Amino acid sequence: MADIGEGEEAAGVETDAAADETSQMIAALDAEKQEANDKLLRLAAEFENYKKRMIRERETAIKYAEEGLLKELLPTLDNLERALAHQNSGDDINVLREGVGMTMKVLMSATAKFGLVAIESVGQPFDPNVHEALAMEESDEVPPQAVIREFEKGYYYKDRLLRAAKVAVAKARE
Repeated sequence: MADIGEGEEAAGVETDAAADETSQMIAALDAEKQEANDKLLRLAAEFENYKKRMIRERETAIKYAEEGLLKELLPTLDNLERALAHQNSGDDINVLREGVGMTMKVLMSATAKFGLVAIESVGQPFDPNVHEALAMEESDEVPPQAVIREFEKGYYYKDRLLRAAKVAVAKARE
């Protein structure tokens, strides 16, 4: 009978050892799982913070998108203020005309930096995609269907038509 008891005792020791080993494995796996969950939660929080930061940065960029353009236009405003301040100084009209011309150049330069391009119309064939005909005028100087006069310039913004040019189109004399 002693053999049977020793066998049971040995089996019990083996079972206890296996149970201890299993418990240790379970504890190790639980620790790994907890570590992985913690890492996942940190990554999820990090990603949420990243998304919020990107949204804030995008909103800020949109809010202040025109800042560069406005900075470029400030010298034009300054020049116009100077012109108005000197209007009563008795200066010659040619000086005023010259000042306005320089202001126009500064403004065109500033807007060109942002992609604004004037459409050259006079002398060009009429194109309904970029011209809006307001009148037809008889002319011997330009061929029929050519733009003879421009009432209002047209502009492209980068590759898009911003405003069609308002023009008069030549027609043959009758």
